[in-house]
Amino acid sequence: MSGRMREASVSLSAISGNVARLRELAGGTPAMAVVKADGYGHGTAEVARAALEGGAERLGVADIGEALVLRKSGISASILAWLHAPDEDFVAAAAAGIELGLSRVEQLERAAATDATPTVHLKVDTGLGRNGAERSSWPAFFERAATLEQQGRIRVEGIFSHLANAGREEDLAQVAAFEAATVAAHDAGLRPRWRHLAATAGAIDVPEARFDLVRLGIGMYGLSPFDDRDSRSLGLRPAMRLSAEVASVKRVPAGSGVSYGLTYRAQRETTLALVPLGYADGIPRQASGLGPVAINGGTFRVAGRIAMDQFVVDVGDTEVAVGDRAVLFGDPSDGAPTVDEWATAAGTINYEVVTRIGPRVERAWHP
Repeated sequence: MSGRMREASVSLSAISGNVARLRELAGGTPAMAVVKADGYGHGTAEVARAALEGGAERLGVADIGEALVLRKSGISASILAWLHAPDEDFVAAAAAGIELGLSRVEQLERAAATDATPTVHLKVDTGLGRNGAERSSWPAFFERAATLEQQGRIRVEGIFSHLANAGREEDLAQVAAFEAATVAAHDAGLRPRWRHLAATAGAIDVPEARFDLVRLGIGMYGLSPFDDRDSRSLGLRPAMRLSAEVASVKRVPAGSGVSYGLTYRAQRETTLALVPLGYADGIPRQASGLGPVAINGGTFRVAGRIAMDQFVVDVGDTEVAVGDRAVLFGDPSDGAPTVDEWATAAGTINYEVVTRIGPRVERAWHP
């Protein structure tokens, strides 16, 4: 028994092992470990250290605030941040040696205006339609970056984009677009060291997209980015185990209703166990009546609606006591339900299930 009412336990050895495995699947290509969104809910600094120990060479985050947290944690590895406020001045990032992912000339100018000489990666849109310089702007974007680099005001270290994961034909079209972008950058006089396009899915399935660096996100946490392959088939181990202590146990007669709306009624005399996790903790309300929970060797489903702070499990005649551990998901090799099962129950993806786990859930890290 952990002593924590709600706990997300994270295996750091699983993180390190997953990084090593993904690098193997990617043919040994150097790796950037993506630890944005509090390390996908697993803990930013803790995951970053474990990923570096597993063979990642660099770190990636969404925004500068996340990067500065890593620096304040004593992490000196290269960190790239690529999503910025419209008026971001980049001064704090440049002073901390944070590498900047930039996609507009205006961002280049603001980066060049800092007292430091920031290292930048140029973001191009190759078909995902999100952030990144659109193709028509590439000549002006690259030419201005080259001029600023020649003036010693920035250093262009990388060029990157992101696959849409819409099938092999679309992936290869994006690879071709990215190659065209690198040629255009070269023609402007730029010689970026790092060309990176592939995240976990592309690193595994699209060798043409690996280039100089792959970005490891969801796979590093032991979760599969694919619909047709699970973690085990990829040789990955889920790193997070989400659990809570049973807060109440009661024996009820047949016909007893459960939770708001009484959408669930006991078919016979049974035992109800109360689990102190709810949608305020990131447990998807959409999984009401469907989410799997393991208690004392049995796996049950959420009974009725998930509330803000709690939900109920009908455990039948299984012996359950207050303080027993209810496991929502973890490593299936240990008999736990999986993140993917919860994602299916909620009609979403595994990424969302782990990243939405809230701050009331205490994190615990172990080797």
